[in-house]
Amino acid sequence: MARQGILVAPYQRLELEQVERIHQASLDILLDPGVICFNRNAAEIFGDHGAEVSTIQQGTTAAWLLKIPENLLSSAVQAAPKIVKLGARDENNCLILDGREPRVRFASGSEANNWLDVDAETFVSKRDPAIEVEFPVFRTEKGTVDKLARAARLCEHLDSWDSFLRPVNIQDNDITTDNKDVNKFFASLNNTTKHVMSGLTELSQMSNVVRMAQIIAGGEDRFQENPIISFITSLVKSPLQLVDDTTQTAMETAKRGIPLVISSSPQGGSTAPIREDGMVAQINAEILTGIALTQLVNKGTPVLYGSVPGRARMTDLYDSYGVPEFNQYNIDCVQMARYYGLPCYSTGGISDVKTPGIQASVERLFSHILVALAGPQYIHYAFGLLERTNTFCPVQAVLDDTHIDMVKRFVKQPSVSAEGISESLEQIRRVMGTSHKLYTRFVRSALRSGEITPPYPFEGEDMLDETLLRAREKTEEILSLPPPHIAEEVVDKVFREVPGLLARLRNQ
Repeated sequence: MARQGILVAPYQRLELEQVERIHQASLDILLDPGVICFNRNAAEIFGDHGAEVSTIQQGTTAAWLLKIPENLLSSAVQAAPKIVKLGARDENNCLILDGREPRVRFASGSEANNWLDVDAETFVSKRDPAIEVEFPVFRTEKGTVDKLARAARLCEHLDSWDSFLRPVNIQDNDITTDNKDVNKFFASLNNTTKHVMSGLTELSQMSNVVRMAQIIAGGEDRFQENPIISFITSLVKSPLQLVDDTTQTAMETAKRGIPLVISSSPQGGSTAPIREDGMVAQINAEILTGIALTQLVNKGTPVLYGSVPGRARMTDLYDSYGVPEFNQYNIDCVQMARYYGLPCYSTGGISDVKTPGIQASVERLFSHILVALAGPQYIHYAFGLLERTNTFCPVQAVLDDTHIDMVKRFVKQPSVSAEGISESLEQIRRVMGTSHKLYTRFVRSALRSGEITPPYPFEGEDMLDETLLRAREKTEEILSLPPPHIAEEVVDKVFREVPGLLARLRNQ
């Protein structure tokens, strides 16, 4: 049985007329100014299917200007599957993403360079040495294979974490561009039975990664039925440019029929208009271009509408995730994906600050709630990210798991039935017939049924804020659990057939 996610009644910022207006604006963009393409094969494919293609020069680099007609885009959207399965080592953890059903799942993401640990230290008051307080302190290290494996083990045991999108950039001394892909996929697959998603560093490693996944899934046919991995391709460099290498990766993935995220991440105010309508029209045009290419290469390729819009900080042009526009852009993109009936890979749960705390919690919950209410099928970036997307913190991920569970309870549809109303009326009448006028006798059954939110697990005693310390304890508890490693005989076969794997990963 697949992971169920949470079904919502979607919040919609845009009226249907506005959605259609943005759709038309995207079609206009793809005709004028069109898309600059740096990949010859893609340009030829578009040209063979009715796009107007002309050779242009971008500095010293040859490129092609594509003007893509509406009928080509409409046929591609129609050909793209409306239901996409993301498989898993344990098929009970697979995800069935239906673009027509606003059922939300939460995933990680980003491939952050930094890993932030939380330690506990005792501090003594200068005014009164008798006063000692245990306080969280932070320690930053670079991402490694071991830390990626630890993140995957957290994913395995945190119930709100539905899918593992690699959140750590592995930077070990023995990791190179030639072996990075196989090692990050193996470390992930060997430490969680949930779906594993990532981008590719080198296209030349795709065959090795896919072969690994096939062995672990139980063979080529089983992998086709249960695709335990999927790929992300940021083939678009905003504004409106198809990058040579990632475009080629998207085409090769499509040829194999492996689930694929067509990801675009323009930045409002720098690489896209800062106005909501202009931003959404441009990112929609970019994503439609990528989806069209996959369907021209291999009709029926399972694709996700990958909207990752951001807003630039006007002081330094870094991304700013805590601003309201970030959520507005993302909610609108969810509506555009639903308009086409395509599963949506959306974005939420990031904070701009470097460490966990009040600002991080507010920024994260703000987008967790609003983007979840929009009803995308897959929200990435949802766990552990700080300092925009530069840092992953396992303690923050544990906090996020609890907070997302609370969000799920908030956004789920209420149950108002004749039977329930009748039961409530009976409770009211019975209580009003007592001297104490209290409902406490009826609470226990509601708690047992799970319909009432349990106590906050990180609440301190005597009104003290011990959230980070308690979340740290929970993190250590989870990481001490045995990892869900792949069977030894399967690991042996993987190491025999897939070159580049580090021997030390067998037990990591």
